[in-house]
Amino acid sequence: MRKITLAGVPEHFNYPWIQAIESGLFEAIGLDVNWTNVPEGTGKLCQLLREGSTDLAIVLTEGILKDISLGNPSVIVQKYVESPLLWGIHVAADSPYYRLADLENKTAAISRIGSGSQLMAYVNANNQGWDSQIEFEIVHTIDGAVDALSSQKADYFMWEHFMTKPLVDQGVFRRLADCPTPWPCFVIAARKDFLATHTPEVTQLLKLINSQTQGFKKQDLLAERIAERYQLQVTDTKIWLDKTTWSQENFDELELNAIQNQLLEVNILDHPLNYTDVIRSL
Repeated sequence: MRKITLAGVPEHFNYPWIQAIESGLFEAIGLDVNWTNVPEGTGKLCQLLREGSTDLAIVLTEGILKDISLGNPSVIVQKYVESPLLWGIHVAADSPYYRLADLENKTAAISRIGSGSQLMAYVNANNQGWDSQIEFEIVHTIDGAVDALSSQKADYFMWEHFMTKPLVDQGVFRRLADCPTPWPCFVIAARKDFLATHTPEVTQLLKLINSQTQGFKKQDLLAERIAERYQLQVTDTKIWLDKTTWSQENFDELELNAIQNQLLEVNILDHPLNYTDVIRSL
């Protein structure tokens, strides 16, 4: 049986993978898929790819493009989630900030350098027309963000709307607004050296997960199962499912260039990437 290591955030977007692994679907086609939860997010996932600690990762589009531009020896083998990611912009419940404008020149909590929480802080600043440099406080995880905002080490924190909603409902955070990504949010990235010797296995894996995501929303009681697993409200999970679309395709060159132009505009990328250096369609 061929072993493949796979890493991603422990969030509802990745439930199709967890379900397929726990149901033995990969094992049935001769693949031993080992999943690693990475609560630290995109920056840590990029590090694991660089180190060779994982073969593939489910990672934010902007994060892997940034890291590939910095030398990460990986490629995107497919889009995973076509729809945007809805980033909530949060402050502590007792914060004196009530408008997005109040956050200019304030410190953003981020999981780590190169994370989606950092990169989307730049996107939000650009959307608001802020010219100043953003200060960052590295907090690693959502729990770290709670500590940082409550102790005033940071002023705001951007994280996925529905994963942070329980903290809003509990009165820990207050959400000021949402900032959706202007591109498909998650991709499947693979190390080039692994792909060079395991293309047939990765092709099998993609075929199976695509079959899984195509019919994913048709399952009975799906929202209830996801809500229980990720400690969400069923009503919120249903709203999220309605907004979310999984992909079974890769980027074409025009789509990638459009995303790159947006990333260049907000200085997430400092140079454009060649399509063939970034995308590997199997």
